[in-house]
Amino acid sequence: MTAQQLKNSILQMAVQGKLVPQNPDDEPASVLLERIRAEKQKLIKEGKIKKDKKSSEIFRGASRNLPYMYYEQVGKEIRDISDEIPFDIPESWEWVRLGQIGETNIGLTYRPSDKTTSGGILVLRSSNIQNDKMDYNDNVYVSCDIPERAMICKGDILICARNGSRALVGKCAIVDKDGMAFGAFMAKFSSIFNPYIKLFIDSPIFRQQLDGVKTETINQITQDMLKNQLCPLPPVNEQMRIVDTFFKLLPFIEKYSKVESQLTALNTTFPEALKKSILQEAVQGRLVPQNPDDEPASVLLERIRAEKQKLIKEGKIKKDKHESQIIISDKIPYEIVDGEKRCITDEVPFELPDSWCWCRLKSIINAVSARRVHQSDWKNSGIPFYRAREIAKLAENGSVDNEIFISEELFAEYSKSGVPQSGDLMVTAVGTLGKTYIVKDTDRFYYKDASVICFENYGKICSEYLRYLMMSPYMETVIKDNSSGTTVGTITLVRANEYLIPLPPLSEQKRIVTKIEELVKYCQML
Repeated sequence: MTAQQLKNSILQMAVQGKLVPQNPDDEPASVLLERIRAEKQKLIKEGKIKKDKKSSEIFRGASRNLPYMYYEQVGKEIRDISDEIPFDIPESWEWVRLGQIGETNIGLTYRPSDKTTSGGILVLRSSNIQNDKMDYNDNVYVSCDIPERAMICKGDILICARNGSRALVGKCAIVDKDGMAFGAFMAKFSSIFNPYIKLFIDSPIFRQQLDGVKTETINQITQDMLKNQLCPLPPVNEQMRIVDTFFKLLPFIEKYSKVESQLTALNTTFPEALKKSILQEAVQGRLVPQNPDDEPASVLLERIRAEKQKLIKEGKIKKDKHESQIIISDKIPYEIVDGEKRCITDEVPFELPDSWCWCRLKSIINAVSARRVHQSDWKNSGIPFYRAREIAKLAENGSVDNEIFISEELFAEYSKSGVPQSGDLMVTAVGTLGKTYIVKDTDRFYYKDASVICFENYGKICSEYLRYLMMSPYMETVIKDNSSGTTVGTITLVRANEYLIPLPPLSEQKRIVTKIEELVKYCQML
């Protein structure tokens, strides 16, 4: 995404009512429009403005087929304009024509002989709009009489109405001085809503409407075109919130623009690469500071070992014939298996904080597979049956449109051997390896043997930390290096149990998860 595309996305959200929340206490835009109509009628009666014979009013009507049907009344004629409405808007907003809420005018034409180098009236042209702001480095002055319609006031929107380049038609800025005129190829828009209207003119929807108008001179905005532009109008208070929020975001867009050339090469891979860097920092103990008051991971491991022995005695899990314990002695990692101590320096890829420890995956979870479910047992309804592809979708989206089920009776029978419980992790073991889904309290499903592995989290490790660990570049490398299979990679129970895991204190696991989720939101915004 380029900086301009990012800006356009924000502007589009702004004019669709998606940038800031609506406030039910705001006066609706419909009430505001009624006041504007009443004020216009008063000024017409006083002879201060002329009656607009083509003045219109847009209103909504109920429909069974659409959320809203939109109608427009011009004089006594009412017509359906639903097809012209590009998107739905919040209840408190209204669709209007720009001519309903402001005044539009096209600038003056002057002769070359009217130009003067000193004195006279400054005439604003397209070159006086640079980067959405007024610029007075390239000025033209004239000595001729200027009609009032061609004078521009502070707060008016100056718009490029005609240009050899269509891309420049519609560029605009809010004028910051009084006492100037504007040229023939320029237009002005005057209203009390100009800060918001400026964002609307800059938005993609204004450009789309403009491009949809067929004219003989395609690089031109006429006064009628400007007056007839459909505009989504929020309540006044929400307009102010929208403008304020946009300008708070603008510095970030500008910073993004400055590094855009560097990011172009990364393109859409940048957010994912950034996310991977965050996860790698997390599993190396560099994402959040350590707290000396945290219970060390070694104590957590002892508790898990005690819980494991209890479950073994109860016959709920099988005894590991080759229980592993990893220790660090003089900064050298050793592993003790069956009383034998061996150096594992070649396996340990990086140092951990003192409160962390290395362990084998089998030391903290119980990796199991499912009982065989034959294709003849597949049903069209019942208990969801997930293969690797369904688990991958759950890992990515949190939901899946499942196609395969098993009967309640078969699920009840297989439940005696154990089914996934809340907090367990389901891991894809074929195809795209290591995609991880955390089982929820409300989940009831069974899974395909061999293609999916269940990490039974009996030690109550933070499930979210384990999931992010599985997503980290470190674990991706471990899984890839240890996968087997001729055609496609495979995670086996034996090899999964031997994965070398960096384990933080339980409290730090939770802090890591909180920080990752905070930072991932920014990655998603990018």
